[in-house]
Amino acid sequence: MIEDLLILLYPWVKALHIMAVISWMAGLFYLPRLFVYHAETTKPGDATSETFKVMEEKLMRFIMQPAMITTWVCGLVLMLTPGIIDWASWFFWIKLLGVVAMTAFHEKLRRWIQIFATDGNDKPGRYYRMANEVPTVLMVVIVVMVVVRPF
Repeated sequence: MIEDLLILLYPWVKALHIMAVISWMAGLFYLPRLFVYHAETTKPGDATSETFKVMEEKLMRFIMQPAMITTWVCGLVLMLTPGIIDWASWFFWIKLLGVVAMTAFHEKLRRWIQIFATDGNDKPGRYYRMANEVPTVLMVVIVVMVVVRPF
């Protein structure tokens, strides 16, 4: 009975999963860019710095966090749907490792928000520019594993 329900809901869960991933990725690309501007154009306590703090926190709390949770919940439901995952293939496990790494990067971003919130940032904008490439590399790995399935 539950398997029949999972099969019936599959296209809807997949659609919601894709929407959540797009939202999460948008935040993962944008937040490090905000950190670049925050690090390069503000002084602790000035009005612009305070504006960036609000933007960073709201992006995380209202877009990125719900999108990440929805991505994970839908992904787990998709994993439980009969016939969707080939548990013996490498591509699934590499994709899952990529998603775990993306989640770890998300948590790193959350820690950076806390550092900026207390005016404790000591890293230059270049550091955050380089960090901004992490989600791109992970996205390439994940998409190739899902679409091409090379292993």
